[in-house]
Amino acid sequence: MKIFFMVPAMDQCGTSLPRSVQRQFSMASLVFGSINFLCLLATPVAIAFSPKHRHGCRPALIVLLAFFCASNLSAQPVGIANNNIAWTSQSSNSGSSMPCGGGDVGLNVWTENGDILFYIGRSGSFDEHNTLLKHGRVRLSLSPNPFSKDFRQELTLQDGRVKISGNDNALRTEVTLWVDVFKPVIHVAVNSSRPVQARATFESWRYRDRPVKGRANNGTSYKWAPQGEIITYKDSINFIANGIEFYHRNRPQSIFNVTVKQQGLDSISHRLFNPLRDLTIGGRIEGRGMKPAGIAEGKYLDTDFKGWSLQSSRASRTHELTVYLHTAQAPGQQMWKQGLDSLIKQANKTAATASKQSINWWQNFWNRSFIFIQPGERADSSAAWQVGRNYQLMRYMLGCNLTGSYPTKSNGGLFTYDPAQTDSALAFTPDYRTWGGGTFTAQNQRLVYFPMLKSGDLDLMKPQFDFYNSILRNAEFRTAAYWGHKGASFSEQMENFGLPNPSEYGWKRPADYDRGMEYNAWLEYEWDTVLEFCWMILETRRYGGKDISQYLSLIKSSLLFFDEHYQYLAKNRGSKNLDGNGQLVIYPGSAAETYKMAYNPSSTVSGLKTVLTGLLSLEGSYLDSTERKYFSAMLSRIPPISFATFGGKTTIAPARLWERINNTESPQLYPVFPWGIYGVGKPGLDTARNTYLYDTNVVKFKSHVGWKQDNIFAARLGLTEEAVRLNTLKLKNSGRRFPAFWGPGYDWTPDQNWGGAGMIGLQEMLLQTDGKRIMLFPAWPKEWDVHFKLHAPYNTTVEASLKQGKIEWMKVLPKEREQDVLNLYLN
Repeated sequence: MKIFFMVPAMDQCGTSLPRSVQRQFSMASLVFGSINFLCLLATPVAIAFSPKHRHGCRPALIVLLAFFCASNLSAQPVGIANNNIAWTSQSSNSGSSMPCGGGDVGLNVWTENGDILFYIGRSGSFDEHNTLLKHGRVRLSLSPNPFSKDFRQELTLQDGRVKISGNDNALRTEVTLWVDVFKPVIHVAVNSSRPVQARATFESWRYRDRPVKGRANNGTSYKWAPQGEIITYKDSINFIANGIEFYHRNRPQSIFNVTVKQQGLDSISHRLFNPLRDLTIGGRIEGRGMKPAGIAEGKYLDTDFKGWSLQSSRASRTHELTVYLHTAQAPGQQMWKQGLDSLIKQANKTAATASKQSINWWQNFWNRSFIFIQPGERADSSAAWQVGRNYQLMRYMLGCNLTGSYPTKSNGGLFTYDPAQTDSALAFTPDYRTWGGGTFTAQNQRLVYFPMLKSGDLDLMKPQFDFYNSILRNAEFRTAAYWGHKGASFSEQMENFGLPNPSEYGWKRPADYDRGMEYNAWLEYEWDTVLEFCWMILETRRYGGKDISQYLSLIKSSLLFFDEHYQYLAKNRGSKNLDGNGQLVIYPGSAAETYKMAYNPSSTVSGLKTVLTGLLSLEGSYLDSTERKYFSAMLSRIPPISFATFGGKTTIAPARLWERINNTESPQLYPVFPWGIYGVGKPGLDTARNTYLYDTNVVKFKSHVGWKQDNIFAARLGLTEEAVRLNTLKLKNSGRRFPAFWGPGYDWTPDQNWGGAGMIGLQEMLLQTDGKRIMLFPAWPKEWDVHFKLHAPYNTTVEASLKQGKIEWMKVLPKEREQDVLNLYLN
């Protein structure tokens, strides 16, 4: 048994412990920590014989050692189990489900009328219309019903599992659901004190073709502008031997073909990446000792379905149900089946160790980062405690897409459920979500992925980075086709093949309108969000020393587009391609979706400056001399940030000029976040604070809902009271049964960019960085006790405990980084 152990620098009296004593106790922790039994025996002896300090206090380390040992911890930090979600009553419907997942598979699990149900979601499960399909719903029924008394359903974060139990006199039963982190395999295990019968039913609403009508098209990439009749085509579902095989195979014509034709790229369609071609998603369900037991029809909430059942051949104390999932772009259906058979064979070979390996992954996940607020309080006893607990829950959901072929979707992630439980007017199938399944809104996606830097979850960022790499060539092809220059043009509201969403691009366009542009009041000229992902890539090298060579083409091409495109536009307007200062004229531009037809938008200017500076800071092996010379010259061509005045106070302007305001964002504060040009401990902090406090639009647009990031701005500006207020609103209980199922906000439930923005804001309250400087507690309230572990650049972790307004102890690794820590809490 391992013990999570930290060495404090002070004893109970606040006196510094001698280094020799700290070393002795560090060794003791290793000895006692190896076996919990020895630990329990050793602790009272250690306390009895430990020497007192001159003030009469025994070292606090001994007390901590006793506590940690008695807590019977595995490898998680103290407190992670206190963040588990446990329900003692069954749910009324899927809207009261809880998440469970791993790898790239997400389940919504709930117990209803004695049955255990779960939806199966998996990254990359797109149909012909880019709906992100659920694989189906599984219902497990046990007889006799073991859940009539002492019911309990718990999400155990420490091992990534959902455990459901009941105790009805002599019948005691526990059902455990978990997903293999390293293979797309779902496990359900039943353990009962008496033999019970088990029946598992795979329920599918795609047993027939289903026309998609009206607002239901918002779940596809057609949104409000379907082109002809849109049909979700039926799946193939059959009994195979003693199991159930199910799959959806895309037809040759898809939204890809429609979009390519709409946007005038037919001549190069054969060169474009098409992720929907031959895509087949599905799997197989098998149960130990189970056999086919027929097909039945039914209706769940608003949707009819058919159910294929497996029945145990006899009553038993143990039952096992396994769901194997396979997704592939296979030229033929038989090849897909061969891939599925291969997965099953591999999973069976590693079955003995799969559970332990997945548990180890989750334990390491929780060890590397956490934020516990008011750690001594009971569940939901205060708003502050909820903020910390819900941070953990959001991070858990993000942890369920480690190996995804696509990023976690901001509009629901893997954990959407029947839509009428979010909006009663949307009586559609469980496949529905607003803003589509294969459409990616970069402005929202960035908020899902930025918190992973400080949480140390760099491995979880790979799906987002790989997504941009996969569509890079398409983005470059469209630039060349429309404008004849180089660089990758990434639009907002972009399909999973890198072209603008067809409805946002516009079906009714003026004949002479630029074919490379979205004919859209919100999205026109908005190219710059890709820079934030370029910055994240560069930051993974600074934070964790990651080799980013595979993403250098993406960064270079994204920058090149701005340099070439805005010189191209200027040259088309007149004889000069640069302004009188030899700098780019970024016009027409867009400051987020809000300040439109903007001239030198500050969000774009600060993004270009920051990414170029970061690129040029890479060691020589990443850039050759020619590239370094070019990007250095480009940096000199970036215009300055513009300023404005409100009430006699200087503020950051959203742009030098703009024509209209179209949304409610505050891009004038993007130089604060994400770009970090202004902030605590940096020049111009007063100007940035003035922007937050006095710019009338910023003040008017403030909110905590959805993708709003005022909570992040407040934290980065050291505005503690505002940061507390907004982050408390952002991360408080959602109002749904699962407290981190926020939304729909501006998107859908669970709103992943709502939770992601909350995570960022809380991290920034605790820890900010500037170069090598690490600034602790820049916006932290004295009344919030906290135990946290976060990551900083240069492979650094900072762990500290703050209690009753005093820092109890702090640990910085590597140790030499301690000299770079500035404790702002003392200021």
